[in-house]
Amino acid sequence: MLLYNYTAREPSTGKTIKASVQADSESAAAALIKKEGLVPLDISVGDSDGGIALPSFLRRKRIKIKEKVLFSRQLSTLINAGLPLVQALRNVAGQTKSKPFRVVIDQVIADVEAGSSLSKALAKHPRVFNAVYISLVEAGETSGTLDKSLERLAIQQEKDADIISKVRNAFIYPIIVLVVMVGVVIYMLLTVLPQVEALYEGMQGAQLPIFTRMLLFVSDIIKQFWWALAIVLGVGAFFATRWARTGPGKSAIDKFKMKAPLIGPLYMKLYMARFARTGATLIGSGVPLIRVLEITGDAVDNVHIKASLKASTEKVKGGKALSSTLEGNNNFLELVPSMLHIGEESGSTEAMMSKTAEYYEKEVDDQIKAISTVIEPVLMVVMGIMALIIVAAVLLPVYTLSGDSIV
Repeated sequence: MLLYNYTAREPSTGKTIKASVQADSESAAAALIKKEGLVPLDISVGDSDGGIALPSFLRRKRIKIKEKVLFSRQLSTLINAGLPLVQALRNVAGQTKSKPFRVVIDQVIADVEAGSSLSKALAKHPRVFNAVYISLVEAGETSGTLDKSLERLAIQQEKDADIISKVRNAFIYPIIVLVVMVGVVIYMLLTVLPQVEALYEGMQGAQLPIFTRMLLFVSDIIKQFWWALAIVLGVGAFFATRWARTGPGKSAIDKFKMKAPLIGPLYMKLYMARFARTGATLIGSGVPLIRVLEITGDAVDNVHIKASLKASTEKVKGGKALSSTLEGNNNFLELVPSMLHIGEESGSTEAMMSKTAEYYEKEVDDQIKAISTVIEPVLMVVMGIMALIIVAAVLLPVYTLSGDSIV
């Protein structure tokens, strides 16, 4: 049972009461509160260890991939060892350090004890367990190989997290360098250039070079209207974020990722690796092909590839082979339908998709190294140009003053 903290109103007096109750679910807790003649106003899951309500920011905290991988592996091992499902879940919950994740597992245990299947209990927490996870658990329950399905899930999650981490890390260095460069330029504009201008103020008839005057104009704008620039940037970032979450915004961003120079090939290989790895995992667990296509469409996280897979799904339903539906599709690299065709012909689709995933995962590694090799000299050139601009803006007036003094 779970501990629920609640706030309720006493109808006769209108008094507000705060207390706790133990129940299998939130609805069961509400029923118990009503039996006491109270009207429940708010019910939240408490900490089963001490009866203290878990803070809302912790309940909303995102569960880390590592925690879910550990959960899958531990549960797989315990089930394989012959432990009953509920006992295995309780053991895993006891070893889980994350409080938000423990709350989720406790709720899953309560649902399973109430007669629900594990897949249905997990499906009540879509923010923690995605469609791939639910489908694999459901397939494992149906085939009696839940332990193997959970092991596949752990491997799938580790591979996916590893490849995404590599892509993100590839862009961290250039972003940090650019931020530092912009910071240095702004510092020079606001502190060094005004001192150069001060040297000229006491000299009658002396005029700063136009290049320096232009940068001083920018410096004055930043000084006088920094608050307006901050508001514009903040509002722009807010609306850009909101737009990126809309249909047209996500479509444009996903298309840019696929077609942009330098990063386009990287993202395409990433999408192909994710599609192949997810597909191989699902097929290996016995998930039907139509359902595989539906799930991988969401797992790839690109609206254009998802649309292509949706169109392929309709053709597959009509009797066509998956490989033939993807041939010539610009949203898929040529190797994917070719490997699928070999797998379909030899009856080893899962193995071919696994090899395709391994190939593209290696390609992503090589692409990241290539991008890093290109980015570093480009950043050096950009830094050199920006340094030259600032140095020229500072030294030109000094040389002009020196020339005037000599004359």
